[in-house]
Amino acid sequence: MADEQAVRVMVVDDHPIWREGVARDLTDRGCEVVATAPDGPAAVRIASAVRPDVVLMDLNLGATSGVDAIGEIMGRLPETRILVLSASGEHADVLEAVKAGAIGYLVKSAGVDELLDAVRRTARGVAVFTPGLAGLVLGEFRRMADAPVRPHGEPAVPALTERETEVLRLVAKGLTAKQIGERLVVSHRTVESHIQNTLGKLQLHNRSQLVRYAIEQGLADD
Repeated sequence: MADEQAVRVMVVDDHPIWREGVARDLTDRGCEVVATAPDGPAAVRIASAVRPDVVLMDLNLGATSGVDAIGEIMGRLPETRILVLSASGEHADVLEAVKAGAIGYLVKSAGVDELLDAVRRTARGVAVFTPGLAGLVLGEFRRMADAPVRPHGEPAVPALTERETEVLRLVAKGLTAKQIGERLVVSHRTVESHIQNTLGKLQLHNRSQLVRYAIEQGLADD
């Protein structure tokens, strides 16, 4: 889990004044802004080099797509968390960003303190949304969860073991493998094994997707 006073952040926005202003606000409040980027391709390239804890991503990046950049960054850096900061609160934009791999979504009307808190929580793996958007995302994932049963009566999603479910619940709360191991009195390698098994069973690719699955199943609230 990233230290709350030293979260490494990359800010992506096509408006220079806004981009630098947000970077300055975060730096003044204890975050380490390791890079900024003006568009999607630059964001993917720079993020791959600096490997930030959190990418603070706008969606409207001129001729390029923030959603596409989110997907590419998550493909290359599955442990990086992406928090969208956008002027748009349109439901379609929110859902597309989350499906691409964003763990949270704030609109640009958020205050500086709210943004700082969201960045720190995102670094811990906590899903953060502007009020009113969390219910939208949860409802969509629950709708998607009502998948049809496979042929021959096989369940669409293989059942998790009790221990895998327990590990998933702790991942959703933002704990690292080492912290989960200490909580469950097992090695962090055992925890990583459970995480990889769970990813395989659920056909997911990274921990951000695991967190979203846990929200969908109500595990993050336990």
